[in-house]
Amino acid sequence: MKVAAIDLGTNTFHLIIAEKTASEMNILYKTNKPVKLGEDITLENKIIPTAFERGINCLKEFSITLQEYEISKVRAVATSGVRSASNGQKFIETVKQQTGISIEVVDGNEEAHLIYEGVKASGAIKGKSLIMDIGGGSTEFIFCDEQGFYWKKSFDIGAARLMQKFFKSDPISITDQQNIQNHLQVTLTELITFGKDFEAETLIGSAGAFETYSVMLNPSLNIHQVSKAPIDINAYYQLSDKLIVSTHEERSEMPNLIPLRVDMIVMASLITNYVLANLGLKQITLSTYDLKMGVLQGMK
Repeated sequence: MKVAAIDLGTNTFHLIIAEKTASEMNILYKTNKPVKLGEDITLENKIIPTAFERGINCLKEFSITLQEYEISKVRAVATSGVRSASNGQKFIETVKQQTGISIEVVDGNEEAHLIYEGVKASGAIKGKSLIMDIGGGSTEFIFCDEQGFYWKKSFDIGAARLMQKFFKSDPISITDQQNIQNHLQVTLTELITFGKDFEAETLIGSAGAFETYSVMLNPSLNIHQVSKAPIDINAYYQLSDKLIVSTHEERSEMPNLIPLRVDMIVMASLITNYVLANLGLKQITLSTYDLKMGVLQGMK
């Protein structure tokens, strides 16, 4: 049977279509659009009109694709951008009216669970690990091993949200960096406390920013053809240092850094660095499978 998953992220909307049998899943189509639904969302806690319109237009395009592939079973999942917006319900209703797509808003706990299921399917989990998925509105963390997960939580520290709150200079100033560090220290107390007892050795980065790190460090890597790949931790630290001290213009000219992430990659690097440093993680693995793959895994 053919099924489709739509992931309505704060920055990017994803559509993935697959054919499922009892034993395997074959991806037929995959696309994403930089909708930036969370643009300026921290100002009034609402989806601004231009972002609202971009979201509707994107889902109209997705609806046409679903018809072309004759998909009858679709699960559309909305996360932090819609979840936290005061007009999120209005967006859901408008989408239903104009495209026929029914959107399900998942809470942070369910979001983390779907990410875990997606990453598990990639085969990236080897021993005690911490999965991290840096979104635009929120970031999810899951402590796990091959047997299952032991702790999971979503925090409102996505790259777009941090950028809107703290990114006031170009390049980012030491003061801005310190304000972010302080915010992470207060917000992630529970994560660090559990993590120090759990003693994970591997950080598994779920798609997004970790795909960007991977292709910047290894341009020959085709992230569309692999489910997982190692990221050299020392090479990552060198890249991170370069990203943090660079200007917007300098980053915009860096190979394999897509326009959507030119600034948000700085926030992602600061979050990644904080977690690596405070939990003593020894290695990094990319999982190209994330929430949308977790949604597909659960569809029957």
